[in-house]
Amino acid sequence: MKYVVLLCDGMSDYPVGELDNKTPMEKAFKPNMDSLAKESAIGLVKTVADGMKPGSDVANLSVLGYDPEKYYTGRSPLEAGSIGINMLRTDVSFRCNLITLSDEPVYEDKTIIDYCADDISTKEAKILVDYLAEHFNNDKFRLYSGVSYRHCLIQHNGTLDVGELVPPHDITGKKIAPYIPSGKNASALYGMMKKSCELLKEHPVNKTRISKGRRPANGIWLWGEGVRAELESFEKLYGLKGSMISAVDLLKGIGKFSGMNVVEVEGATGYLDTNFEGKAYAALKELENGSDFVYIHVEAPDECGHRNEAENKVRSIEIIDEKVLGLILPELEKYDDYKLLICPDHATPLALKTHTNDPVPFLIYKKSAKVRGINSFTEKAAAGTGLFIEHGPSLMKYFIEL
Repeated sequence: MKYVVLLCDGMSDYPVGELDNKTPMEKAFKPNMDSLAKESAIGLVKTVADGMKPGSDVANLSVLGYDPEKYYTGRSPLEAGSIGINMLRTDVSFRCNLITLSDEPVYEDKTIIDYCADDISTKEAKILVDYLAEHFNNDKFRLYSGVSYRHCLIQHNGTLDVGELVPPHDITGKKIAPYIPSGKNASALYGMMKKSCELLKEHPVNKTRISKGRRPANGIWLWGEGVRAELESFEKLYGLKGSMISAVDLLKGIGKFSGMNVVEVEGATGYLDTNFEGKAYAALKELENGSDFVYIHVEAPDECGHRNEAENKVRSIEIIDEKVLGLILPELEKYDDYKLLICPDHATPLALKTHTNDPVPFLIYKKSAKVRGINSFTEKAAAGTGLFIEHGPSLMKYFIEL
């Protein structure tokens, strides 16, 4: 038996006027998903428990069968693990976004224009983060570069008592003043965020980006604080040798800490320009090389949701259906049996441009035990089946044992 999870990050949504009052899942032409839906178990799962923040960290842990109530220690420690940072138990890590801020002279008057600095390339970002590190690194703090706009700050002998740190994608288009770190021990974080604007404003990388019509990465935003993560082995928990395929450090970190083989796919960016086919081929290769379980994480729908890009979100779903699912389905048929789980980790409604903890649709197909399903894989259709998994971490056991 082979097990494949196709995790379409943030795919679930609300009806949108721009899409004829349909959700992106309803609007998208996705013949492979809809064909599977006719012979699959379909339902809703609540991946994010009430009272927990609906981040991709919590939600993906849940889908993988790790109860966030037990295992979640913060988002950035998982990313730190992927980058290769060996955190001490006394360290605190922070996600460090390269962002685009408006140009008001007073820092507190600025607005977040773009939480990802116009999808800055990893090459450009490393130059900027290394430059900031020259100014910020000391016995207490150390900056590490990651992928695209996603980076990491480590505070040695740190504290989580820093007040509420808000994700920048939640406040894009808003003045930063109400969201600047203001907790008891947040003054150093605030100082670095403010100083980064002075340091990055005239950097050659940003001047070149502006000359090409791209937004500059003229500031950093710190959030997602946490302490070192500890996950039990996925193979020990479920008896399956697993592989993780993703463009983002968060999922790579989850894969690393859970003992999976983390696969690097050339050209994987986390957006519409990612190497979709490369992820599909990587998954098939992992199965051929002995993995029992592959987790294919595709970030693009989530990014489109954060940017309120309705047409692009529809297109991202269509590309996943064609270039990921369309490639792996014929190849899976050579195995005596296989199971396939397709679901989002959470909803990222276009209207809100952020995550919610709404239950999300899931589809489970088993080659040897096809069931009577429904005509299409959508939020509304999944809700209509009556199948509801209230405890998100139970989904993985349900998937494996079905």
